[in-house]
Amino acid sequence: MATVELNKQNFDSTIADNALVIVDFWAPWCGPCRGFAPIFEQASETHDDVVFAKLNTDAEQEIAASFNIRSIPTLMVFREKVILFQQAGALPASALESVITQAKTLDMAEVRKEPAARDAGAASS
Repeated sequence: MATVELNKQNFDSTIADNALVIVDFWAPWCGPCRGFAPIFEQASETHDDVVFAKLNTDAEQEIAASFNIRSIPTLMVFREKVILFQQAGALPASALESVITQAKTLDMAEVRKEPAARDAGAASS
């Protein structure tokens, strides 16, 4: 599957309408971003069940700022609209593959319990 270019018009719907979305925050002038791009593209060809998306931080500064992106490349993984992973720096292919596998196999019911338990604890104090 080819990567999707994210922008203000399609960002929210891309995250909302897909179970697993991996976003590469990048910029054209960024050397490490250019080095990571082929790794990201290769992973997109391997995982048809995942949406791989790229967000140009120069063109979409408002979105990048809303996620507090301070360095690029930054990789962010959304599953069922929940951010599971965020890390700055170019990952080697094996590390990206590990992140994808973990995101796919994570028990989302457990992930959703954690914030609910925290919220319940805060409400009772």
